[in-house]
Amino acid sequence: MRHLPLALLALAIVAIPAAAADPADDPYLWLEEIDGERAMEWVAAQNARSAGVLEQVPEFAPIRSRILEIYDSKDRIPYVSIRGSHLYNFWQDAEHPRGIWRRTTLGQYRKAEPSWEALLDIDALAAADGEKWVFKGADCLPPAYERCMIALSPGGSDAAVFREFDVATRSWVDGGFALPLAKSEVAWRDENSLWVETDFGPGTLTASGYPRLAKLWARGTPLAAAAPVWEIPESWVGVGAYSVHNPEGRYDVIAATPEYYRGHYYLILGERKVKLDLPEDASLQGIFKDQLLVSLRSDWTVGGATYPQDALLAIDLDEFLQGSRAFATLFSPSERVSLSEVATTRHSVLIATLDNVRGRLYRLRPGDGGWTRQEIPLPGPGTAGFSATSDQEELFFFSYTDFLTPSSLYLVEGDGAPVPLKRSPAWFDAAGMTTAQYEATSKDGTAIPYFVVTPKGFVADGTTPTVLYGYGGFEIAELPTYSGTIGTAWLARGGVWVLANLRGGGEFGPKWHQAAVKENRHKVYEDFIAVAEDLIARRITSPQHLGIMGGSQGGLLVAATFLMRPELFGAVVSQVPLMDMQRYSKLLAGASWMGEYGNPDLPEEWAYIRTWSPYHLVRADAKYPEVFIWTTTRDDRVHPGHARKMAAKMIGQGHEVLYWENVEGGHGSGSTHAQKATASALEWAYLWRRLR
Repeated sequence: MRHLPLALLALAIVAIPAAAADPADDPYLWLEEIDGERAMEWVAAQNARSAGVLEQVPEFAPIRSRILEIYDSKDRIPYVSIRGSHLYNFWQDAEHPRGIWRRTTLGQYRKAEPSWEALLDIDALAAADGEKWVFKGADCLPPAYERCMIALSPGGSDAAVFREFDVATRSWVDGGFALPLAKSEVAWRDENSLWVETDFGPGTLTASGYPRLAKLWARGTPLAAAAPVWEIPESWVGVGAYSVHNPEGRYDVIAATPEYYRGHYYLILGERKVKLDLPEDASLQGIFKDQLLVSLRSDWTVGGATYPQDALLAIDLDEFLQGSRAFATLFSPSERVSLSEVATTRHSVLIATLDNVRGRLYRLRPGDGGWTRQEIPLPGPGTAGFSATSDQEELFFFSYTDFLTPSSLYLVEGDGAPVPLKRSPAWFDAAGMTTAQYEATSKDGTAIPYFVVTPKGFVADGTTPTVLYGYGGFEIAELPTYSGTIGTAWLARGGVWVLANLRGGGEFGPKWHQAAVKENRHKVYEDFIAVAEDLIARRITSPQHLGIMGGSQGGLLVAATFLMRPELFGAVVSQVPLMDMQRYSKLLAGASWMGEYGNPDLPEEWAYIRTWSPYHLVRADAKYPEVFIWTTTRDDRVHPGHARKMAAKMIGQGHEVLYWENVEGGHGSGSTHAQKATASALEWAYLWRRLR
């Protein structure tokens, strides 16, 4: 099921050009010209300088070699999606650097070394087309799942081309559906029609660069003839139409999004489009056995009952359309227990929750006496989530992980107990390492939990190199995860790893997020500072040995934090960051994030944004630790100009900055394992150079 998820709305080099600004006010504005000759010459010079420094660090070469070995290992878990009678997987390794899309059967997947049917070789396709294709996924038509719309991105950008693929013949459909490069969304209605949102020409994109028109495209007709379905104002974020294909029937839905965390849902009933009477900030989680599944971001009083924020509700769809509001409550939160995931199988609703940032899984089923609930046993108090589910059988996979336990994949069939099916190798020796959960007290008295992973032989004497990682935004929870990269590059070499659960994230549901948006954004930085101070007070580390790391929103977090409290840190890694918060809403998808940060064009909102905009906080007369900033040229989500301009401004003020930019990768570190391993090794080399 597809419905404008938050992650999708954070995102076209093909988008709209940045609004004009006065170069006299911003002498580094020319670095916003993504492929401009002067800008790319600057990038090349900075890359050469930074690589020249960091590749000479003794740890760089062995760390890169080991990370690439892990990324390319054939012993990794081949995670799958379930489509009909097959399990699908996208795989990259040394022989397939750009990857291969393949499938197998459940019987084969049970084996230690399954036999795979290759469907699409992206390396061969890239060579044939002369394009650096990156596989961006496949939308396939149920129940056979043999007709698929394949998304291919040049260099990893969010913008992609779409082509129709026939799985049975393993070939492109001659004369089939195809879309040119754009930030498009497609979804199957039936075998002869697609819901499509794309760049239909001038005036058809929102201010965020997303399509503002949803259309229904019939097979054999030109895209220009697609029938209009819904249109939103240019100031809104986006719109999407999709079909929920259930064994009980097909439901056609429209999702229109004015801004983050607000939306309207419509059910298409013949010629009518019926608006679902739900709160604007509610999320439609699915339609299961004719039951509408809805989660709440705020309390809702309706039909004589009050349902709490973060609850998951269910109601018969026909009864709902006829006016009933007698919802069944499938989940109700508590102070430190929140809803993190909803999925469905043929006969069950599956939910994952976070209990003080520790995962729990449940299976719920409707019956004559109401809904029954069964907890699914887990191997420990780590992180668990649903990896794949079947819409045709009572069958699902879930994954389990924690900082020191290799990730594992479990299969549940029917009413059976979980069966361990796949397990990641132990990429590092965790003997003697420990994990602890602490709390820091933020400026306003709020308890901020964080995890500390310590190496073998750790002594709390303030001398251990420590990396503090944070995000704190967009209702995204940061959870304990087994990482071969962190384990081999940092923990096994004697470093401490810290993960902070800051407000702005989703660790404790919508309230945790809502506590730190817009005018309350400063609380994210206060939380992060509180964790850093707590680490120092506990003598886990000290300022000269403490580094901070974060990406995207986390890149903004670490940049603003070190500028506020430079004396607390010895190193800063800012990945694909936002930096210029006065212009962010005019760059690529930035306008879609104003529900998170505020509108810098409104004086009353710029007044608080200005207090944590890194590009405006940095001062020539301040003393900062050396900073490592990196991004990618093909990032069409967070404009690379943010990172470029911040680095250039700091260098111009005489500060120590290392800057690196990968030419591929989109909003990430690379398109191939080799590119990703290089980016990661540069980070760890920088951290060892600064913190040991």
